[in-house]
Amino acid sequence: MRTRPLKVALLGCGVVGSEVARIMTTHADDLAARIGAPVELAGVAVRRPSKVRAGIDASLITTDATALVKRGDIDVVIEVIGGIEPARTLITTAFEHGASVVSANKALLAEDGATLYAAAEQHGRDLYFEAAVAGAIPLIRPLRESLAGDKVNRVLGIVNGTTNFILDKMDSSGAGYSEALDEATALGYAEADPTADVEGFDAAAKAAILAGIAFHTRVRLDDVYREGLTEVTAADIVSARRMGCTVKLLAICERAADGRSVTARVHPAMIPLSHPLASVREAYNAVFVEADAAGQLMFYGPGAGGAPTASAVLGDLVAVCRNRLAEATGPGESAYTQLPVSPMGDVVTRYHISLDVADKPGVLAQVATVFAEHGVSIDTVRQQGKDGEASLVVVTHRAPDAALSGTVEALRKLDTVRGVASIMRVEGE
Repeated sequence: MRTRPLKVALLGCGVVGSEVARIMTTHADDLAARIGAPVELAGVAVRRPSKVRAGIDASLITTDATALVKRGDIDVVIEVIGGIEPARTLITTAFEHGASVVSANKALLAEDGATLYAAAEQHGRDLYFEAAVAGAIPLIRPLRESLAGDKVNRVLGIVNGTTNFILDKMDSSGAGYSEALDEATALGYAEADPTADVEGFDAAAKAAILAGIAFHTRVRLDDVYREGLTEVTAADIVSARRMGCTVKLLAICERAADGRSVTARVHPAMIPLSHPLASVREAYNAVFVEADAAGQLMFYGPGAGGAPTASAVLGDLVAVCRNRLAEATGPGESAYTQLPVSPMGDVVTRYHISLDVADKPGVLAQVATVFAEHGVSIDTVRQQGKDGEASLVVVTHRAPDAALSGTVEALRKLDTVRGVASIMRVEGE
């Protein structure tokens, strides 16, 4: 074993960063044995140096992150500060000064991963980011390495624990969205400002990363269709149960049947109770990967939190340090297919549509005519009426999303349609 330690700079010492530092200290001997050399925490960049950080030598604390990554003796920089800037500049500066990088920054990778990949390649260094998607669940490395010889066709899953907790509570207790969000906040699953989670931005960033790796093409956050769960109601949950389904916020990345394009989307969807994703409870994550030779693989586990995320960071640290000792690098960007990302309107989906209609003869015929005019086939219809008003629930067969959206707009214009109570896609059949 080499006795000279590999030096690590840590950018950020919040929930995740403090766990990384703790594990590096308490598991130092095991990490050294697995790597083939000791690792030493050489500096920790923070915004508030006066805060007490148990187990971390105060002499390592600095507010000058730029000076830390420019040190010529740093072998690996771990970035857990998040956001676009200054993270992007700090990472590229680290590459320029000879360090490899381990990051958990999903937002930056989804927004401008190409710049990071290019800088890593230019300077012959590693960029690893297992912790950016699904916390402790090994997912990035299987896609980048284990399935590198296969053709991945679809990635489907729950990649945000906060939204899964909220939907699970709405389903199990009958709570409304606001009540379930309040409980998630009280338990620490939701941030004080939950927008990134509940509006789907967090899941969309992860979908962009997964699609890019799975399909060997560049997919940015702006390419991902996104809907959050703020419009999901208790009535939607009840409707799903009547169909033998539950509601989940899904990230779905697919290769087109002709192989000429890909799609990436995040939105609430009804899935059958028989589907394995339906049983994913609380704040857990689960992702299906479908490949030609491997078939269907499922990855499941805690998708967030300090310790689970730190586990993924430390796994990357071990891999990067091994590469440093071997004077080698791991996989970089693979975007050779250069496939276009199709808009949501081209995606073939199914809809569950709940309409408030007049309870009189001919209404169903009018509604069916609208579907026919837009080339959308109806799978099932359920109608219940009372006192001149009725609820009409239609589930469609698969059709282009643009045709389904056009159908809904046409339905709104019918005199007999009082309103569209809910619209939700159906997946996992």
